[in-house]
Amino acid sequence: MRAISGCSLALCSLLLLLQAPGTLPLAPQSRGHLCQTRPTDLVFVVDSSRSVRPVEFEKVKVFLSQVIESLDVGPNATRVGVVNYASSVKQEFPLRAHNSKAALLQAVRSIQPLSTGTMTGLAIQFTVTKAFSDAEGGRVRSPGIHKVVIVVTDGRPQDSVRDVSARAQASGIELFAIGVGRVDKATLRQIASEPQDEHVDYVESYNVIEKLSKKFQEAFCVVSDLCATGDHDCEQVCISSPGSYTCACHEGFTLNSDGKTCSVCGAAGGNSATDLVFLIDGSKSVRPENFELVKKFINQIVDTLDVSDKLAQVGLVQYSSSVRQEFPLGRFHTKKDIKAAVRNMSYMEKGTMTGAALKYLIDNSFTVSSGARPGAQKVGIVFTDGRSQDYINDAAKKAKDLGFKMFAVGVGNAVEDELREIASEPVAEHYFYTADFKTINQIGKILQTKICVEEDPCACESIVKFQVKVEGLLQALTRKLEAVSKRLAILENRIV
Repeated sequence: MRAISGCSLALCSLLLLLQAPGTLPLAPQSRGHLCQTRPTDLVFVVDSSRSVRPVEFEKVKVFLSQVIESLDVGPNATRVGVVNYASSVKQEFPLRAHNSKAALLQAVRSIQPLSTGTMTGLAIQFTVTKAFSDAEGGRVRSPGIHKVVIVVTDGRPQDSVRDVSARAQASGIELFAIGVGRVDKATLRQIASEPQDEHVDYVESYNVIEKLSKKFQEAFCVVSDLCATGDHDCEQVCISSPGSYTCACHEGFTLNSDGKTCSVCGAAGGNSATDLVFLIDGSKSVRPENFELVKKFINQIVDTLDVSDKLAQVGLVQYSSSVRQEFPLGRFHTKKDIKAAVRNMSYMEKGTMTGAALKYLIDNSFTVSSGARPGAQKVGIVFTDGRSQDYINDAAKKAKDLGFKMFAVGVGNAVEDELREIASEPVAEHYFYTADFKTINQIGKILQTKICVEEDPCACESIVKFQVKVEGLLQALTRKLEAVSKRLAILENRIV
């Protein structure tokens, strides 16, 4: 999209960050979150066999609590039960037991591990026949009541799960499977509903299971127009999105760093050149199929840049146990050539030396001999999926002290404290995290709105607001079409 003197939408947006700090906040500050959840009978089925250490079981309880915190709990809203299992099955509390969020959270805190075998099939069978029964608080199946099971396990079951999971799904129960550590991944697929990409999750340790809570918070959220109901704190314009909202400003104003209030636009001026270097984790834990997604993530951002000698230049560095420059700034002068070089990048594997990579960025990538231009904005995007095996603090601080704008993107087992250490101020606007490689394209979209070489940030922001408004209208239209499709399906069934 070209609208202002050759400035693409994504490039326009980054000027708001690079040249006028505080004018365009990132989602955590600019968005509200107060969604309604559809009436649901939700049962957590939790593995507490001897392979789950007590401290790890506490992490599971935190995960449960975080999901519960986001729900509308009540007898006519969402009911929650917990089934604990090992060699035997124990119903910690049924769906009918607690009608308030506070009572549920207290009950979760009281759960203790059983510490014996792993009878996952038996636990699912108990949940279907007992936990969802009328006597235990299960409601009659209807289009208005959603029935969900979330299974959390870390091992290979000692019984079969395929048939009992199939019967559960046939009865209208939606099954999610979360695997931890050395779990048998084939078992997760046998448990989970379709599409499995949405119903199977894996984390390498219990230390990061809490990060999955956001996925389930969003999964249970239904559309709530917070702008229409007034449940927002925007000073001028509120733009609604499913279960959330974004603040914007009237013509002639720009959004402040609090994401809520607006200021009169002023001339930004400044240099329009940007030197952008991607610093990409190629360690063994990423895995080849995910590394291909990372390459698509890079090219997704490159697609929106105005690549030229005077505007945007791109460099690429990959690291694992060592650091390898894929290509320096200025080597390629077209988006086509840059994207081809990214696609041809080979996967390094091995370790995760993020500190060494940051040092390379400082000592090499942003030097004149490597193609960096004096006076150009220096932007680094660091992508990692795990804990660094070396010390990052000194190099991360030096990069920011030198005036580099540093973005940190973490996936899976990435350590959020390290991401914050890398990210520029304000930290909340410069670091991103997602539990799943399949969703990094969403982070790419946000980063696209952080890069600009246009001299008028207010003009750039107008385009951004226009795009947000159009996206909101498209989402609303999509929801209406889905509703019509459902009505037509109901009518067809009645005719048949």
